[in-house]
Parts: sequence; structure tokens; C-alpha cells
Amino acid sequence: MARYTESVCRLCRREGAKLYLKGDRCFSEKCSFVRKGYPPGQHGKGRIKVSEYGLQLREKQKARRIYGVLERQFRRYFQEADRRKGVTGETLLQILESRLDNIVYRLGFARSRTEGRQLILHGHFTVNGRKVNIPSYQTRPGDLVSVREKSRVLPVFKEIGEWSAVQGVVDWLDVDQENWSGKVVRLPSREELDVPIAEHLIVELYSR
Repeated sequence: MARYTESVCRLCRREGAKLYLKGDRCFSEKCSFVRKGYPPGQHGKGRIKVSEYGLQLREKQKARRIYGVLERQFRRYFQEADRRKGVTGETLLQILESRLDNIVYRLGFARSRTEGRQLILHGHFTVNGRKVNIPSYQTRPGDLVSVREKSRVLPVFKEIGEWSAVQGVVDWLDVDQENWSGKVVRLPSREELDVPIAEHLIVELYSR
């Protein structure tokens, strides 16, 4: 499967916002967006007039990059959100938030969605007691996500445990840090999501 493998710090600079794609580095002075808060490239410091379409496109690209989704898959998510009842933009964000790699990150079992994706691919997590190694797996309310017992002793999870001890967990998830497990209580409302995305612009883009 295709995956973006270049510098993710350039993505934050291109979108003009911190996307928190590198875990601890994003909270330190080494963050590229803090040091160079302008778009990459030789014309990055220049003033660029952005059209209405450009604003919509940038918002879609920002959402894709935050959740680590490629274009074809993102379009499928939008089509699924458009078919469901409710507000399309909010439903789209709920679908993205329900991905297993995002749930692992939100529970504090990974320091970034990218790290969560890698740990899932390596088979360190179970959903309702069954091993799942698909980062895009769609969780549902009531699902129990756990770190496999034999994986909990690995150094990487020791480091994650120290990091997650100072992080907050969102209200729509219930986490048991001692047993490295968490439950999806319900789907999040838009007010509970801290992602800097104007989802109505994405809906306008795909409705053109």
C-alpha cells in the first residue's frame, strides 16, 4: 500500500498549522513549524493569493495529513459520510476518528497516529480480544482496544506509558492505563474534537 514517506514537518509548514505528526518533537523547540513557520520551498516566504478553491483544497489536504489517509481512501470516507444521516462534515470526522490508529493515539497508547499505525501493523493490539493489524479498521461504540499482554513489556510501551501519564484522554473513550486497554464509549461530537479543520470547506470541495 502506498504511504507518504517524506518529511512530515514539511506538511505542517505547507498547511500553515501544527498537525502534531511527530509526537514529542511537536511539543519541543525543535519543531520545524516553530522555527520556520512559512511554507517550504524557495517561494515559501512570498505572499500568495489563495482562491476559494485553494482554501477548500488546503482544508482537505490538512485533514488527510492529520489522519494519514491517501486521496482515494479519503474520498471513500467522504462518500460514506454523505450516505449516512446527519451533518456530512461531522460524520466524516467521526469516521476518521473511529480508525484504529486514531483510537490508539487518543487512548495514549501511541505518541502520534503514525506511531500507532506502525504498532498496529506489527500486531501489538487487539480489538475485543482478537488481534487486528489493520490501522484503518473501523471501531464501533462498545469495542475494547487493548495492547497485547506480551507486548506491554517492550521498551517502546514503557516510553509511551511515561508519556501518556501526563496526557489527557477524551471523554468519549474510557481508558484503563494499568491494564493497557480502552473502550470506545460513543462517537464524538464536533465540539469534542480538537482538530483544526473547517469540514464545511471539504464538503463544498467535493460538492463542486
